[in-house]
Amino acid sequence: MRAIPDSRCGPGCWSRARAPNLSGGTWASTPTFRCRGWWNTAHGGKAPWTGRRTRQGAGAAGENPPQRRWARVLIRDPVHGDIYLTPVEADLLDAAEVQRLRGIKQTGTAYLIYPGCVHTRFDHSLGTLWLAKRILANLRHKGFRIDRDAETVVTAAALIHDVGHIPFGHTLEDEAGLFPRHDRARRLEAFLDGTDLARRLATHGLLDPVRALLSGRDHPDVRPWMRQVVTSTVDADMLDYLRRDAYFSGLGQRYDDRIFSYFIIHQDQLAVSLFKHQVERSDARSDVLTLLRLRYLLTERIYLHHTKVIAGAMLAKGVERLVAQGLKESDLYTWQDADLLAALRQADDPLPRRMADAVSRRRLLKRAYVLAPPHVDPAARRRLIDRYAGPRNAARRSALEAQLARELGLDEGDVIIHCPERSMFKEVKVLVTDRSGGLTPLDALDEPALSEARSLARRYGDLWRLYVLTPPEAAPRARELCREVLGVPSSYEPDDAAGSDAV
Repeated sequence: MRAIPDSRCGPGCWSRARAPNLSGGTWASTPTFRCRGWWNTAHGGKAPWTGRRTRQGAGAAGENPPQRRWARVLIRDPVHGDIYLTPVEADLLDAAEVQRLRGIKQTGTAYLIYPGCVHTRFDHSLGTLWLAKRILANLRHKGFRIDRDAETVVTAAALIHDVGHIPFGHTLEDEAGLFPRHDRARRLEAFLDGTDLARRLATHGLLDPVRALLSGRDHPDVRPWMRQVVTSTVDADMLDYLRRDAYFSGLGQRYDDRIFSYFIIHQDQLAVSLFKHQVERSDARSDVLTLLRLRYLLTERIYLHHTKVIAGAMLAKGVERLVAQGLKESDLYTWQDADLLAALRQADDPLPRRMADAVSRRRLLKRAYVLAPPHVDPAARRRLIDRYAGPRNAARRSALEAQLARELGLDEGDVIIHCPERSMFKEVKVLVTDRSGGLTPLDALDEPALSEARSLARRYGDLWRLYVLTPPEAAPRARELCREVLGVPSSYEPDDAAGSDAV
């Protein structure tokens, strides 16, 4: 980070920065307002809202930079370039609860497959803040009035939207179901009640509106469109993680920045303008579909990669044992990834120690038996989920694991059944304008050209997998045994002579 002085006020002022228009145009070189510090010194009061600039050039659509009024901190981000923070945002960034996110990897154990995936939720939080500013800047460019207080609430919420994440959160919450999701209101309250972050938010008058925005509660200062900038389907959160995860994984996929130019506020909702004068905008449709394709690609290649899932299942098995021995969800609220791994390694029980050591050394179990579509129809999948998924079925799952281990002559923990919930898969809930000028979800729009959006939504169900994991040498015998016990042949039949798995 580095502070940037405002030359109008001399070397002692660190209030804001002036920067060129990133779109290729230029902003008027003389600002129409002075910094907050100058005004307070000269007038003993609050700085007025005079943050308008005179534009002298036109850039490419969708590339208007966020206004940098009173920015005092500059952070260089590998994905978005320079990110400018206001004093309020910089203060929130220093909260202990936000800084904790530096130690929580954005994509969990994906670094075992993609070595570059060591970026953190702290990085993602900064990126989400910056893209929220870009969305607001483009809305202003289209003529929508967005006052300073509304922007401050939105950017503060964007910065802290992931503050409730626990280590390996998606693994332990979404895949294993050991804990409720990080974005539930109860989890958020724990981080906004008597914490360093809560005190800083309260100091700036942001605690109640930011809490309401992130929890979905009503508040007079929070409009629906403000919430949707941060917590809808196509929002600042998604726009950052798609670009960031693709960048650090090395997959080389990206969306076009023109997507920012399609956002509008209509009927107090944030929406994508898909029609103009009752004619479909094919460019807008294509860019929205590109986002949805990219999200599916990253889900398939990164988030549900079998090696990531296996490592996560092994960690979840160790944490499941710690939970049975008294570990509480709240214990994880101050932990980073390293703290969770340390707790597993230092456990009295040998099973958590073995799991942590195996993941750290990448000595992973392998896929011995797999059930997947189309070999498993939706009804059969539902029955398997009802029987084996989530903490409600932990006892039944453990009993089958123990039975398989005994018959295979393996130790406890050498057989793991991984059965994810159906609810972990994504729905297409993008609000768009229709031909009549109204609003409708994208997947409900009766347009033949948008059938791909509905097809993508259905394809998420095809990513569901039930895994039975064992050491590689036991995989062939385990496959036959699972076939006898479950009555269904494996969807995965590797050449065991060449090795039972590929990572």
